[in-house]
Amino acid sequence: MTVVYLNGKRVDYGDAKVSVEDRGFQFGDGLYEVVRVYGGRFFYLDRHLERLKKGAREIYLDLDFGLDELKEVCRKAVLDGGFKDASVYIQVTRGAAPRQHNFPANTTCTWVVLVREAKAQPQEYYENGVSAITVPDERWMRCNIKSVQLIPNCIAKEKAKKAGAYEAIFHRGGVVTEASSSNVFIVKNKRLFTHPANNFILHGITRGVVLEIAEKLGVEVVEENFTLDKLFDADEVFVTGTMTEIMPIVKVDGKIIGDGVPGEVTRSIMKEFRELTETVDQ
Repeated sequence: MTVVYLNGKRVDYGDAKVSVEDRGFQFGDGLYEVVRVYGGRFFYLDRHLERLKKGAREIYLDLDFGLDELKEVCRKAVLDGGFKDASVYIQVTRGAAPRQHNFPANTTCTWVVLVREAKAQPQEYYENGVSAITVPDERWMRCNIKSVQLIPNCIAKEKAKKAGAYEAIFHRGGVVTEASSSNVFIVKNKRLFTHPANNFILHGITRGVVLEIAEKLGVEVVEENFTLDKLFDADEVFVTGTMTEIMPIVKVDGKIIGDGVPGEVTRSIMKEFRELTETVDQ
């Protein structure tokens, strides 16, 4: 079952349609968020909506419907579906207007909330770890904006799939940035490294939660650039994302990472994260 709200109103999935001149369709002129629901509890919905608001400012998009209304619709959609564990997809575009590159005046946003039952990753992925490949980061320079323009990410994910890997890790000139749909962390000598939250990565909500967990556990965090060589030489590697959660990477480009199994720091963070999913509702 899929529950859809279009512009604040419940519609049947088959009747959820937007204009052929919607700028999300024509230009990828829009933003999105994916929120996880565990046991009926929203996992940091407020943080997702705050990021949406910041992204809207970056692209001069007036959210003319109000975030409080959006939050209410998200919660209503989950209740409508009777979901305990769900993924909540939110998309906002600049709306429909005759096609032109400059932003039109007086358009009305198109906004969609789409809710489905969440499909958990196989448990053996977390227990045994998964593999990844590396690919050049050919995206634009504003990756901090969660835009719907995702074709480079899709190409990278498809390359990973064809290689039999779980994820594709981006690098710019040998410097690791993030992955096709997740943030990247490495562990070396019990220290946790990740790319700084600048314009080259999306500051993931789960990424931020991991930084908070690391502080709680007393794990030193270093937010700085690191190279592919450091990635391959890491003791542990994991990626993070809303649907990915905390995923151990034990092989990259065919090279074994550390001991070839999820490491101690990764497991500790995974444990703390799982406990949060059983309590957080905000």
